[in-house]
Amino acid sequence: MAIKHFKTAEFDQEVEAATLSMVDFWADWCGPCKMLAPVVEAIAEQYAGKALVGKVNVDEEPDLARRFGVMSIPTVVFLKNGQEFDRKVGVMPEEAFTAVLDKEL
Repeated sequence: MAIKHFKTAEFDQEVEAATLSMVDFWADWCGPCKMLAPVVEAIAEQYAGKALVGKVNVDEEPDLARRFGVMSIPTVVFLKNGQEFDRKVGVMPEEAFTAVLDKEL
């Protein structure tokens, strides 16, 4: 499953429809975000059909970034039934993210 690039208009509907979601808040100019991108892509493939994996460009969707209190990027927010239950800030190994997802599956 490809990574979903969220826009503000569809965000709530998409994450509330998914039991489990992982959303990466990022920007084009962010070096650490570029380092994390392959990890997010790998997780999207690995969890296809089990979790919704998406990205939010904070420059294009500042309202979503504000709503989630994203102060630095990359920030990865985990949601269950549309409600945030965990987040990770900064570049981390894939296992840091998959451990959160696996605990909820």
